[in-house]
Amino acid sequence: MRSPVLQADYIDNNIHYLYLQRRCMINRDVFREYDIRGLVDTDLTPDFVVRLGQAIGTYAVNHAVTKLSLGRDCRLSSGLFRDALSRGLNLAGIDVVDIGLCTTPMLYFSIRHLNLGGGVMVTGSHNPPDFNGFKICIGPDTIYGSEIQKLYGIMAQQDFISGAGKIEQVDISTDYEDYLFHNVTIKNPLTVALDAGNGTGGLFALPLLRRFGCRVMDIYCDPDGRFPNHFPDPTVPENLNELVRVVLEHKADLGIGYDGDADRIGVVTDQGEILWGDELLLLFSRFVLQENPGATIIGEVKCSHKLYEDIARHGGRPIMWKAGHSLIKGKMKEEHALLAGEMSGHVFFADRYFGYDDAVYATIRLLEILSRTGKKLSELLADVPKTYATPEIRVDCPDTIKFRVVDAVKTHFQDKHAMIDIDGLRIVFPDGWGLLRASNTQPVIVLRFEATSEARLHEIRRLFESVLHEKMTALHA
Repeated sequence: MRSPVLQADYIDNNIHYLYLQRRCMINRDVFREYDIRGLVDTDLTPDFVVRLGQAIGTYAVNHAVTKLSLGRDCRLSSGLFRDALSRGLNLAGIDVVDIGLCTTPMLYFSIRHLNLGGGVMVTGSHNPPDFNGFKICIGPDTIYGSEIQKLYGIMAQQDFISGAGKIEQVDISTDYEDYLFHNVTIKNPLTVALDAGNGTGGLFALPLLRRFGCRVMDIYCDPDGRFPNHFPDPTVPENLNELVRVVLEHKADLGIGYDGDADRIGVVTDQGEILWGDELLLLFSRFVLQENPGATIIGEVKCSHKLYEDIARHGGRPIMWKAGHSLIKGKMKEEHALLAGEMSGHVFFADRYFGYDDAVYATIRLLEILSRTGKKLSELLADVPKTYATPEIRVDCPDTIKFRVVDAVKTHFQDKHAMIDIDGLRIVFPDGWGLLRASNTQPVIVLRFEATSEARLHEIRRLFESVLHEKMTALHA
């Protein structure tokens, strides 16, 4: 039997153990396919972020990296999380180069420009203001998949390396602007409406566009982490209403919209029509192929079949791949592709650029095309065959069941129709197609449809949605 003193020590230690266990509870669902993302104050707390910094630092040191860049968006929690992450990284012996308020592409740029071993961006991207997250680079590119799960393992086991890193502040905004300014040529200044969605993109795009001589009408370009005007997601049509109005009212050459961290772009033509990500990629592909015959160009599973046909028709090599910025960048490297894009507005240029998604860079490449051709944006795709398509349709579905729902729908359709299953499922019909996949960034299932007639579009959509409703109901029960 233990002595009273030893018994007390035992009880104290046990309480301490339970306390640590409680402190270290982690929602594994925040460790997603290509980033870490969750609800502020629920999934993400300062204590969690400190330990995440320790885990990232430990992972980095294990990959011979001892110095990381650190950037943040304008969300109300991002400053606090920047401080907590810095502390955790320092505790693991990582030196931190704090580049301050920036876009995610600027974080990528800083790694290359400052010759660092990697970086971390604190950002909730296009999500509502009560979300935040972390995009992590070890080396020049973001880690994803099983590598992100390794961070969870380090945190869960508290298997941290100890050290004493330092912090320094570096402003790269001028270097970034100079690099972009000297990368493209815009001979004829254009009139541009710009909606930055109160994210960080406006801070850096506005001076660059004006430096090119463009007349810019800025909409919601002041950073505000509450996002009081609309969520910073240019793939949602209602978020572009004000942009469309300004383009038409002021007869602008085009409208540009950004998400919260400016790695996604939305585009409105001079006629006030929204160009979806696959249409924008088709346009860029034509001009990349003019200078690089036979180039490989990658789209994702939600993109129109017109994109892949047009790339092939113009002498390119089209590849359909999984959605997700990290997955696309990995495939680009593997295939030595010069261009890639997603419906979500991520456009990746390895032609004259670094191969990552940068909405500000995509903006000036688009302006370069308009300046070079002298044509209106609405004219440049006038020869593309007419089809009827939906935008991305997002159906709320808990993270806990969304992948099982997709598997159930896939089982329902297998052996009945031609199927592409590299990411979710894409059913191909003679006169159209339907796509259903689980989002890797949000608790939603994403759908998209395209057909040769409006009536057939509705038929395909009804078929998919009825099966989806049936399977979701069964799994909710």
